[in-house]
Amino acid sequence: MSFYASVVQNFLVAFGVVIGAGIFSGIGAIITNNPPYKAMVEAAGSIKIWAIAASLGGTFSSFAVIEKGLFQGEVRTMIKQAIFILISLSGANVGYGFVRIIQICGGIWGK
Repeated sequence: MSFYASVVQNFLVAFGVVIGAGIFSGIGAIITNNPPYKAMVEAAGSIKIWAIAASLGGTFSSFAVIEKGLFQGEVRTMIKQAIFILISLSGANVGYGFVRIIQICGGIWGK
């Protein structure tokens, strides 16, 4: 897989994990008669770090690549991994922002 395809995939996986957690926690809150928007935002906020780890394929592979870059002098590999981490972080934060927009719009439309 090319570098750009990996970047797009990492972003979308992190985004999808956060969105999926938010939506399904909202459905669970509706089933259990709890406020769905609050449950959605709490779940999306707490799952962001796991979304990053999931999009990277696990945290240990990232540490192995960083170690390889530091101790074996493969700076290019380390820079690629840093970009993947930043892109995954961006995807998780955009997903969280999307869930927050759903909460804000629900407050507007619910009135």
